[in-house]
Amino acid sequence: MTGRRFPLLAGTAAAFVLAAASMLTGAPAASAAAPVTDCTQWGTTQLRGGEYTYQQNEWNSEAEQCVSVDPATGAWSVTKASFSLPTNAAPATYPSSYKGCHWGACTTGSGLPLRVDELGSVRTDWSTTQVGSGAYNASMDIWFNSAPITDDQPDGTELMIWMNHRGGVQPIGSRTATVQLDGRNWDVWTGPGASGWKVISYVLQGGATELTDFNVKKLIDDGVGRGSINPAHHLIDAEAGFEIWQGGQGLGMNGFSFAASKEDDGGGPDTQAPTVPAGVAVTGTTSSSVSLSWTPATDDTAVSGYDVYRDGVKAGTTASASFTDTGLTASSTHSYTVRAKDAAGNTSAASAPVTATTSPGGGGPTGAIKAQYKNNDSSPGDNQIRPGLRLVNTGSTAVDLSKVTLRYWFSGESGAATYGTACDYAVIGCGAVTHRVVSAGSGKPGADHYLEVGFTDGSLAPGASTGEMQLRLNKSDWSNFNETDDYSRATNTAFADAPKVAVYVNGALASGTSP
Repeated sequence: MTGRRFPLLAGTAAAFVLAAASMLTGAPAASAAAPVTDCTQWGTTQLRGGEYTYQQNEWNSEAEQCVSVDPATGAWSVTKASFSLPTNAAPATYPSSYKGCHWGACTTGSGLPLRVDELGSVRTDWSTTQVGSGAYNASMDIWFNSAPITDDQPDGTELMIWMNHRGGVQPIGSRTATVQLDGRNWDVWTGPGASGWKVISYVLQGGATELTDFNVKKLIDDGVGRGSINPAHHLIDAEAGFEIWQGGQGLGMNGFSFAASKEDDGGGPDTQAPTVPAGVAVTGTTSSSVSLSWTPATDDTAVSGYDVYRDGVKAGTTASASFTDTGLTASSTHSYTVRAKDAAGNTSAASAPVTATTSPGGGGPTGAIKAQYKNNDSSPGDNQIRPGLRLVNTGSTAVDLSKVTLRYWFSGESGAATYGTACDYAVIGCGAVTHRVVSAGSGKPGADHYLEVGFTDGSLAPGASTGEMQLRLNKSDWSNFNETDDYSRATNTAFADAPKVAVYVNGALASGTSP
């Protein structure tokens, strides 16, 4: 979870005081050419003739942070830092470059503020130097406010772009979606958390050290479509740098530019419909339900959901690429199609139809239950394992969830033998989900441990699903995994039946297999 930046002083008066403080402490204001060194807590340096400003912004620590800044090019690097804050709390600092008005201190000729609903083009070029130690993110902050300018905390949304991160840090709130925007896959996190204001964060899957001619407006539009950003608010400020919890020395900004305008960049209003959902398949039936899954559709902005039609009539809507239709009659046959939609209201054509027949009533198995899985981690060699799991009751009687456990089998390879676990998001609420890592001993290829998932209480009705549970585990030393041969891992990014995720009821294997 990230923390926020609160300058000691704000507005024009603050700018004068900070400039005077820099002279007293030996951290000079911007010079014409020579690089400057700033070791103060709140020092600022004008960049590129005042078009941008560098800020020390060490808002949650008093340990010494020194940065070498080139005012002419805007490049800077952290030359001294050895922070050691816990990663489950706020970061120590956010050294960064900004353009626009930051707590009333405005750069020259930024073109900001601009109303969100008037934005035509928002683009950035952003290049960093990152290090292989410590705990930090390479992140951009974009601030929105109801009025065109404020010398205090903005009252609108904070949009964060996490280009990369390491050391187990994560954004405010919980992960609520995964989208493809501007040709890249992003995990979407939404708050508020402890910050007290609305936050939406886009975390680049796989990470990067630079983004070239990146279309920031795609993310802003997606945030508007999710209801996280008010289209009547103003974009007032864009910042790029590093939130640092631990270490920090060697991190650097090679270049940062940000341009926003009312002129359309060629995209115009969003009129493009998502692609047609493909591969619609029946994944299970009961006497009263049909479960479906399909390959996720794509869109030039983002797919916001899917409408599922039974016999030509809409049966329901889902945000994921799967759906269970309930309340059906035994031994009845139905035809299903699926349409994808985006935040602008564009809807795809219907998918190819698929037919399903519910099972006969009575005489069948009761209390049957199965696990479904999707891969939420595009990098099998990083320091976390992130399975997406859910349970589906395929029987004709309710299942007591307090008696159910799931086992996701994996291999820890080398490194620490102890683990941390977390629930990032669950439809039924993370408070209802228990999780721990258990040693499975040796002699099981790809499965020397398993993540055991249980439930504090609850009942799962026939044909019902728990909904998605986004889980995460790491070694206590945060060393990397090699997930490629893990027993339970698969590569599907939409929910599908998981025969290698074992489900136990009252300790007895009910479905799936163990290694």
